[in-house]
Amino acid sequence: MLVGLSGLQGSGKSTFARQLAAAARRCGTPTEVLSLDDFYLGRRARMRLARDVHPLLATRGVPGTHDLALLTHTVADLAHANVRRPVPVPRFDKGRDTRLPPSRWRGVTTPPRLILLEGWCVGVPPQPGNRLASPLNALERNEDTDGRWRRWVNAQLADAYADLWRRFDRLILLEAPGFAVVTRWRDEQERALRARHAPQAMGTAALQRFLMHYERLSRHALRTLPACADLRLVLRRDRSVRTIVCAT
Repeated sequence: MLVGLSGLQGSGKSTFARQLAAAARRCGTPTEVLSLDDFYLGRRARMRLARDVHPLLATRGVPGTHDLALLTHTVADLAHANVRRPVPVPRFDKGRDTRLPPSRWRGVTTPPRLILLEGWCVGVPPQPGNRLASPLNALERNEDTDGRWRRWVNAQLADAYADLWRRFDRLILLEAPGFAVVTRWRDEQERALRARHAPQAMGTAALQRFLMHYERLSRHALRTLPACADLRLVLRRDRSVRTIVCAT
């Protein structure tokens, strides 16, 4: 069973996924958690996209900056995991902004009956083409003046990402109260990186620009995913759960 777990940046997806996996294992269900973030393309691959498609693709995060072929193969290989041939699961180092070498990937030795795939854009559908015409923020206005970047990202959502979303047996949504809270939530994560003196940890100004890359699809997710999710955990600003809604 493949379950998507979606929520805006900083909403607590990784923590909730770990808790859900632990509960499933206690019930005797072998479970693995995959993070979409661990399948980001490395810096070198993103630099090629920045050169060949659009400079904004140097920044990780938007659809098109993940290695979906690697993710698809990993999900398929997990069905055949065993002690003799562990399935390697990638890890991405956000502090250094690149994927760790395979020698540091974890190996799965038991085939899971449940796979949780968590990520900020999991399950998000493409936008209608007419919604892409006008820039949404300063980043789009100044650095994507002709809309080429946002159209390319949207095309990825309509193609390979949509194929992956269709494979979900269920979709769970951690529903944020709005986009404005993401800055505070995401800064909490960056403070942890800054405390570790991670080379790529962002200050306030850098974080504001970084989040502009995701504002369009984050707002789109807030509008569209509640109607798509099988289970909604509606969050307050402090991430506590205000209500739980199951689709009928």
